[in-house]
Amino acid sequence: MELLEPLNWKDYELLDAGDFEKLERFGVQCLIRPEPQAVWKKKWSKEEWDKTAHVKFVANSSSAGEWKRLKKGNPSWEIKYFPGLGRKGDGHEERGLTFKLNLTSFKHVGIFPEQAVNWETIYDFMKKCDKPKFLNLFAYTGGASLSARLAGADVTHLDSVRQVVSWANENMRLSGLDNIRWMVDDAVKFVKKEIKRGNLYHGIILDPPAYGHGPNGEKWKLEDNLSDLMGEVIQLLHPEKHLLILNAYSLGFSSIIIDNILRSDKRMAGSKCSSGELFITAKSGIRLPLGVWGRLIKEQ
Repeated sequence: MELLEPLNWKDYELLDAGDFEKLERFGVQCLIRPEPQAVWKKKWSKEEWDKTAHVKFVANSSSAGEWKRLKKGNPSWEIKYFPGLGRKGDGHEERGLTFKLNLTSFKHVGIFPEQAVNWETIYDFMKKCDKPKFLNLFAYTGGASLSARLAGADVTHLDSVRQVVSWANENMRLSGLDNIRWMVDDAVKFVKKEIKRGNLYHGIILDPPAYGHGPNGEKWKLEDNLSDLMGEVIQLLHPEKHLLILNAYSLGFSSIIIDNILRSDKRMAGSKCSSGELFITAKSGIRLPLGVWGRLIKEQ
């Protein structure tokens, strides 16, 4: 099992985590949000948390809540990510990616910072491909899509929530990019249609939720549907050169499960498989686990 941590963030910082909460800095604002995996005690004192935070999420149900303002700040703002995407000499050193953040009623703000590890991998791999095609399923606000597009890929971005796809489109424009193909569809149905159309991709990333619904009420449950979906997604990979990344943020979901799913398909015998966990080290020194991942890579 391999542990991966994003190291190129300037506009994001995990400050501390514990007692089922996390304290984070997103650009100019610091947030307190629930974190079910932070089962230990906080390193910083309550006074330090309260002094630092601009806003705190207060849950009023298992799936929603509201933000309590502690200091002056805006409900919407922007941050940038300057990847090692901007390798010296590739023209992107000063450009970076721009993300619009919002305080939503679901505790999310529009970005999962730990996913920057995957953005780096996607960018580097797409740069090595001739006329690369990239598919982002369960794509949310588009960090992986923007990284692939920055590398010159033909990108298809799919999510079942229209508002989220519009948000990703805005991030594309803020980042000075264009021509991403936007799809509001159920991931399972879309993959089946792409197989029939004979479309192939050099890169595919999936970040499926534990539970979810498609735009027409299609039900998704990770442990029930993931294995079948992966058997179909694999059919969309370019046979000669490809990258597949699978993420899962679900309590109790082991990276060994992801590894077994990816290795079980005999069609991927020529691909290199790896798996592990994503994490971020807080300024306080604590390490916060943030999901498991698996990866298939085949290079010529």
